[in-house]
Parts: sequence; structure tokens; C-alpha cells
Amino acid sequence: MAADTAPDMILHNGRITTLDRANPRPEAVAITAGRFTAVGAARDILPTAGAGTRVIDLAGRRLIPGLFDNHLHLIRGGLNYNMELRWDGVRSLADAMAMLKRQAATTPPPQWVRIVGGFTEHQFVEKRLPTLDEINAAAPETPVFILHLYDRALLNAAALRAVGYDKDTPNPPGGEIQRGPDGTPTGLLLARPNATILYATLARGPKLPFDYQLNSTRHFLRDLNRLGVTSAIDAGGGNQNYPEDYQVIQKLAADGQLTVRIAYNLFTQKPKQEKEDFLRWTAENTYRQGDDYFRLNGAGEMLVYSAADFEDFRVERPEMPPAMEPELEQVVRVLVQNRWPWRLHATYDQTIARALDVFEKVDAETPIGGLHWIFDHAETVSERSLERIARLGGGVAVQHRMAYQGEYFVERYGARAAEATPPVAKMLEMGVKVSAGTDATRVASYNPWVALSWLTTGRTVGGTRITPERNTLDRETALRMLTEKVAWFSNEEGRKGQVAEGQLADLAVLDRDYFDVPGDEIQDITSVLTVVGGRVVHGTGGYAPLAPELPPAMPDWSPVRRFGGYQDRRGPEKRGAFARLAACCATACGVHGHGHARAWGAATPAGQDAGFWGRSAAPAGPSESCRARCPAGIPRWPGSARRRSAPSPRLPPSSPTAAGRCRPGRSVS
Repeated sequence: MAADTAPDMILHNGRITTLDRANPRPEAVAITAGRFTAVGAARDILPTAGAGTRVIDLAGRRLIPGLFDNHLHLIRGGLNYNMELRWDGVRSLADAMAMLKRQAATTPPPQWVRIVGGFTEHQFVEKRLPTLDEINAAAPETPVFILHLYDRALLNAAALRAVGYDKDTPNPPGGEIQRGPDGTPTGLLLARPNATILYATLARGPKLPFDYQLNSTRHFLRDLNRLGVTSAIDAGGGNQNYPEDYQVIQKLAADGQLTVRIAYNLFTQKPKQEKEDFLRWTAENTYRQGDDYFRLNGAGEMLVYSAADFEDFRVERPEMPPAMEPELEQVVRVLVQNRWPWRLHATYDQTIARALDVFEKVDAETPIGGLHWIFDHAETVSERSLERIARLGGGVAVQHRMAYQGEYFVERYGARAAEATPPVAKMLEMGVKVSAGTDATRVASYNPWVALSWLTTGRTVGGTRITPERNTLDRETALRMLTEKVAWFSNEEGRKGQVAEGQLADLAVLDRDYFDVPGDEIQDITSVLTVVGGRVVHGTGGYAPLAPELPPAMPDWSPVRRFGGYQDRRGPEKRGAFARLAACCATACGVHGHGHARAWGAATPAGQDAGFWGRSAAPAGPSESCRARCPAGIPRWPGSARRRSAPSPRLPPSSPTAAGRCRPGRSVS
């Protein structure tokens, strides 16, 4: 075939799930210019390979459309990812505390150890959180901040000193600083009833410089790719300011370094000035501006602060103030006038019903159908409200928050009430537009396979069965909830979510078969090969040489260097040469003394940020002792004179790396 018509990539010899009912199980797919151009029989597709075609043998593995998270705080999460120790997936409090102690020992002042959501005490075999005494013993000098869901934060004594909380610090509105008999803060912060105190305290910690935030976001994107995520809707978030906090993601988009497609929503930032926010943003921006990798998706998830009903199931349901309806109406009218979609955070049916009163009032004057507006979360939405949502042309974006908070919901409202919280099966039965996501990273984990496990098994991460089988979903339906069904929520129907000719070529090849593994193992699935727009963005094993190298996590004490992101519940993983290097350097070089991160990618001279990181400038490369002790060899050091401090490990001639990183036309398995 002529070079100008040959596909860029062909994948074959696997179990391919297209979610295209007209073509459900093809033998091969071809990709050209970032889109699927052929999906069918191997005998028809393989001969079309040209000299420049990358032919990939799936070796019997399952291929699915790339996963699409309908509600992820990706932009905010990326800015902070490299600073956070993740307990996502850890199944023992003893292991979690060992991670904390190890990280505290290598975190230089004035930095904190931050464990910011993504876990619940119920996932631990001990079924409890650490005590404040245990945290202080593990980290007597380094500030530690642990956020548990939206209900509490645990701070050690060093963190209390760092944020300046003492017996004279008053409780903020909506929050409580727990105190001892003499009025001295104990270290426990409680959301009563909202999480403002938790977020405000976390915001007092040091931030990463711009170059480090770029690196941090790239690492977060790569971990999402490792889990098979290729698209996400960013739902804004508290302390995520527009446009300041969007500069990093915009830079990555401009440089072609996004490996997850992002549709972003703008989240109001000033209580009692919400209308002014949206008047300004709709005047300065156009709905859907951007491209297939980075695009404005509308307003929300916060439209007005008076409508925010935080889902802390440990406390009573908050009652929204009388100001909710008039304030919400003002904002919705601005959005409808500019034809902007919106999403509204709403946990409880009482809030949803009141918001629907507003939407119906506006719709009577200016129809809102066709705007792809939605409610987020909707755990206790009623059938009556679902009928109203459907009639107005709206949708519901559900997330796996009950997988992390189901036990608390049962404690307060009973097991019967939890059976359909949220009523996903009923939504599908009624034909309501509905899709799934995670609401990561603070309230729940960003692992979409936990969501798929929850949707299909009805169990929390702690193993509690809260959803009876009649209300769970079959695996194909659940997979559609995190792929094709999300496309409506970003107004991209027919463009993504299936392996079908003409759609964007986003896919994941799984390490085990989603359709065959026991239900309890769904949450453990990862991707061995992830492709976005026909470009390999993640690979492991034999596919690893196909993926671009990622600079090591910055700074060099980053928890990501040592532990990665989402934790394999079967035990800690060491991922690739960079993980081996990090483990080696942590013991051989002395973390506070070396400056590897600066050599790899910092744009500023090392000495300029020495005070920020709490140490003096250091050599831009590994020490001789480190090079001598790294058995796997040290990867290339971009920007450093020591580009090959040690040779790469020798591989058998049959390996893809030995063959030259998969030469065009070669098959990779």
C-alpha cells in the first residue's frame, strides 16, 4: 500500500471490545492520523501495513476504549500530585503508617507530608484511622496533614505549629478545631458541616514552583494512563483559581504534552459574587473553545455557594439557605443566555428538587433543553426528580463516593436506604442521561476500576455489600458508563468512547480480562498499553519501549519517587528504572543532599530555590556511590553532562528494546 494511505498503527490478535453494537468483536483495528480508520477482520487490515506502520500484537489481551472519567479534579490534582503520599489502595494501616514514617524521614523542612484523600479507614484491615499519638510518633518534627474524605483532617504537632493553630485560634464557620481540656488544639479538624476548614488549612502549606508543577501534572497524567484513563472532565474545585491555576495545564496543552484529553468546567470562586464571575467568564471565553485535547466544557460544579450540600454522611444533611434559589437563578440565567452548559454539585434530593424549581422557572422563558446540563453526585435523588431532569433534557453524573463512604451512609440512614444510593440502575431504566466517574482526588481515589468494581459488585472498598444484585450493573453496561456515555456530558457524542471508524483513537490494553476476572479483582486491573489519539502514552512489560520516557518526579524527595501513585493492594510496586533509581538514591546519596530533580528539568538555577526546599544547592547528578550501587543502571539525565552514567541492562535479542524500540513495521507483543 502506498505510504500516504497506510495506517500509522495496527493492533491485532487480542480480544477487542468496541462497545459498537454493530461491530462488537473485531479481530484488528487500524489507526491513521489519530483516529480509528479500520475495525474488522485481521485478514483485511494486516495487509494494509506499510513500512511506517507500527504493528502491535496484543497476545490475546483485552482491548477496550480508553476510560473517560466524568468528574475528576485533574488540574488541581496535577499541581499537587508530586507532594502527596497516596494511601489509595493500601489495605493495612500498619503499611500506611510505615509509608508515612519513611516519607517523613526524607521530607526536608519546610515541606509537609500530605495524604490528601483517596482512602477510607474501612479499606484497612484494622478498620480504623491512625491516632494522633501514632502520627506524632511516626513524624515528630515533619508537619503531617492527613485528609480523610470530607469529614476530617489529622495534623501532628509540627503541622499545628506550621499553620499557627493554638488555643486562641477561633473555630471558622462550618468547621471545628478539636481541643484538649486547656483549649489547646489536639490536631483533629472536623467539617461541621462543610470542608472549608480542611481546604483552608491545606492551602497554608508550601506550593511547588511552576516547573515542578509541570512535572507533577505529567506524572499524574501518566498514572491515570497506567489505569487506562484517556479522557476526563475537570470539575473545577475549591482553591482552583481561574486563570492562575490553569497556566500549567495550558502550557502542557500548548506543548503537546497532554496524555489525557480534558474538558474543563469553571468553578465559581467568590461567595456572593458568583454572578460577576460568570458574567466575566462568559464575556471572555467561548463555550467549547480549544481542541480535542483541552476544551472549555461550561460552568460548575459550583455555581453558587448557597447550593453546596457537602456529602459528609457522618453528620446530618445540611439545609440550604433561603438565598439559594434567587442566587442560583441569577447565575443560570447568565449561562442560558450565553448557551453555556452547567453542572451543579448536589448530594441530596432536597437540594436537587429546589434547584429544579429554578431550572423549570428559567426553562419556561428560555428553553434549556440541548444544553447538556447536569447534576453531579445525586446520591439520594428521587424518582420524581429524575423524571423532572429527563423532561428538562438534563443528566446525572454519578461517582463512586459510596464505595468510600457507604458504611457511614448505612450507619446514619440504614442499609435499606443504601440499596439504591445513587439509583444508577433506575436512571438507566428511565432513560436518564447518566455516566460514571470518581470525584478524585480528595474525596475518593482516581482509580476508575474501583468505580467499575462498585458498579458491578455493589461493594465498598472495605468489602461491605451495600447494593443488592438487582441494583448492580452487568460489566458491559458499567464499562459504557465510563466510556461512551460520558461523551454526552462533554458534548462529544460519536467522537469518542467506542472503538469505531472515525472516532478518536483512544484505547487501553488490560493486564487481565475485565470480563473474566472475579468481581473482587476488577479494582486491581491496570493497563499494559494506553494509546491516546494513536499515540502510545503508557506501556509496561514488552510495550514499555513504545511509551515516551518521563522525567523523574520533582522534587527528589517526592513521595511519587518512592511509592508511585495508586498502590497495588497486593504490595508496593517498583515501576521501572526511575523507581529503582529513587530507591537507590534514597539510601546511598542522602535525599537532602543531592539535586537530581534540578539536573533533569528545572529551568531556574538550583541555588535560587534552595531556601524553598530547605537545603543548599547540590550537584546536578548522582553521586559516585549512587552510580556504583544501582544494579539496574541509571537512565539518561536530560540537560546533564552525565548522560549515560551506566549502561542500560542487557536484554535478549528478541525483546522490543533490543530490537530498537519497535522499528516501523515490526510486531510487538
